[in-house]
Order: sequence, then structure tokens, then C-alpha cells
Amino acid sequence: MTGTLDRLDRLAPLPDQLPEVALAAHMPAGFRAGATRAGIKASGALDLGVLATTGEPASAAATFTTNRVQAAPVRLSRANLEASGGRVAAVISTSGCANAATGAEGDRDQRDLGDALAAAAGVAVEQTLALSTGLIGSRLPVVSIRAALGRLVPDGLATTDAALAALAEQLRTTDSRAKAATVRVSLASVDGATSPVTVTGVAKGVGMIHPRMATMLALVLTDAVASPAMLRAVLGPVVERTWNQLTVDGDTSTNDTVFLLASGAAGGPSVEQGSVAFAPFAAAVEAVARSLARQQAADGEGATTLLTCQVSGAPDDGHARAVAREVVGSSLVKAAIHGHDPNWGRIAAAAGNALLDGAPVPVEVDRLAIAIAGVPVFDGEPIPFDRHAVSRAMAAPEVLLRVDLGLGDGRGEAFGCDLTEQYVVENSAYST
Repeated sequence: MTGTLDRLDRLAPLPDQLPEVALAAHMPAGFRAGATRAGIKASGALDLGVLATTGEPASAAATFTTNRVQAAPVRLSRANLEASGGRVAAVISTSGCANAATGAEGDRDQRDLGDALAAAAGVAVEQTLALSTGLIGSRLPVVSIRAALGRLVPDGLATTDAALAALAEQLRTTDSRAKAATVRVSLASVDGATSPVTVTGVAKGVGMIHPRMATMLALVLTDAVASPAMLRAVLGPVVERTWNQLTVDGDTSTNDTVFLLASGAAGGPSVEQGSVAFAPFAAAVEAVARSLARQQAADGEGATTLLTCQVSGAPDDGHARAVAREVVGSSLVKAAIHGHDPNWGRIAAAAGNALLDGAPVPVEVDRLAIAIAGVPVFDGEPIPFDRHAVSRAMAAPEVLLRVDLGLGDGRGEAFGCDLTEQYVVENSAYST
């Protein structure tokens, strides 16, 4: 009995210490947004969005795709962030056309739209950013987008939650639903006074998803006071633990982008490393990012099941995250999840394949333990279990796989989804 209790404790779900998240878009102070139809999507759905500040430019930080084929909006946003010193007044978002691998003309299209946005919003062009998603190799219809921009900015922008929700809807391509998350937190200053702030995010991306940067498009907004350097210090580690732990199909996009913008409109203490405000602010950003990543995994193209792998007992957190990524990215594991097949051998094999920075992650099979949907199935050797009962448990909307390496205190998690016939159907004729 003691051995069974030790095993269950070792394979219990990892504790969630992040703040509670509301699955809704709540506009932070200092921002306005809107979306409209510009004729990019053949369906006639919303395909042009704009986010702008209501006053001074916001502080900004970003992460971008590591794919060496990088889209025009990625290159332009990188350049503008550097030129502005991380100060942003407006963001343009287009969906239905990636504007990737479109040559010099695609770069010119993106600059033209940046110029048009800056003129319409009355801001400096280097204080604009761009997001695009859709088919690689297609050109943006600049004339129709410029006309739609003129209708949308500034009179079509609003500071309401509905306006931010419309922007989330505009981001969608193959997503079956929009994705949003919000955390409200009070930040304390050294004198004990507190200031409530909002951190909210919207995102898209359910295919061409793999953990090398952010694997999708996301806007995370806050009305907290923070410098661009401070936002960069927060965003990097958050991306490593959340969006870099997300995979659907093993393909990294040309357009992956996450923007974190802080308007400062809530006032209160400035977020600084070492201050009492830093930890709760960083936790709020991570909670929003984690929620969005989980929503994206659950909505993976063709998916029926959210797959979560939590790893403990690794030499350090980086090794734990590498194992978790390998497990949720395994096509064999993903297929087993879809078939409700408790084939723990595929999980063990995936763990043994994990690499970190090109080097194998230490995995010793006699110390390895695995649980599927809360049921221990392996602990250095096979454990007898009721396969039919575990298979029934795997029919849930989310399946948790727990892996313990027995080698240290490192912990990590990753998010994915099952591999279905519908994924092949959706992607077999994507461009036709």
C-alpha cells in the first residue's frame, strides 16, 4: 500500500499557482480597437483589425517566429520596434493573407499599409506594428485595405470589450472559435497602496503550430505601468513556459508573433524587477498566455481532445519542458489519444527521444513513472491496470499524461491535441 501511495503522490497533477483567468476579452484602459471587412477573405468575414492607444504610445515587447522564412509583417514590426525604442501607438491586423514569401512587392505592400495606418491614426509610422495570417505566397489587396482603414480609423474604434472581442474574431482563419483570456490583479507599491490593473489577451492559431517561439498570433494588453525593457523581461520567460510548449502539427509558421503592450493608463506603481509589483504582474501575464495556449491546443485543426503532459523529476525545468514537448508532439501519442488507447509504451518512447539544445535529456527507464488520465501505468516496469476503464477516461475533453523522471526537481508542461482524420482533410486542400 505504501508503494502505491508514493506512486500516486509522485504522479499527481502539478499544482497550478497562477491567478484565475476569465475566458473573455476585457479592454484595459488606454486602448481602443475595431474590426471590419476589407475583402481579403473570400468568405466576406471580418479580416481587418486595428488596435490603437487612446493617449500616449504604449510600451511594447515582442517575440517572433524562428522560421528563417519570415513574413513581411514580421520584418517590418521588428524594424519599427527597434526604431521606436519599444513604443507603439497602433497595430494593424490582416487575416486571410500571410504576406509571406512575396518578395520586394510584399514588403512594399506592408510599408504602404503601415503608412496608411499611421496617417489615419495620426501617429508616427515607426510606432506602428503589423500582424498577418493566411495563405503563404499571396499578396495583400492594398487598395481595398486602405479604403477599409479609412472607414475604420479613427471613428470605428472603440474602448469597449465588444471592440476587443471583434478584433479576436477578425484574427481567425481555421480557428473554430475566437480565443480570449483576462486576469485582473492588484499591484502593490512600497507604501502598501494597491492599484487594480487588467491583463487581457486575444490569439489565433490552430494549425501550423510548433513550439519554436510563439506558434501563432497574439496580442496581450495591460493598463499597468511598465517600460519596454521590463515587458521584455516578463515576456521571454512566459513564452518559454507557455506558447513554446504548444504544438499541434510540428510546423512552425512564417508569421508567428506575440505582442505585449502596456498603456500605463491604470496608474499606480511602475512594474520593476525586484519590486513588490513584479511577481503578481508576471504571473498575470503568464496566466493569460497559458490560457490562450491551452485554448489553441484544444481547438487544434480536427482536434477532439486537449492533450496535456506534465513532467516532474527532471534535472531542471528546461529538461522537463523538453520531455513534455516531445510527448505531446509525438504523432503516435497523438493518434493513441484520439483512439482512447492507453498505450503507455508510446509515451515512454517519446520521453526517451527528448532533446534539449541538441543533447539527449537524461531518462533512466528504471526511474521512469507514467500515468494516463490519473491512473499509474508504469513505474520502472509495467503496472497492472484496467485498460477498459482508462480508455473510457481518455474519452474526456482533456487527457492529462503525467511523467516523472525520478532524477531531480525540474517541472514543466506542454499542450497539444489528438491527431484525427479531419486534420488531414482540412490540410489536404488548404490552398484550393
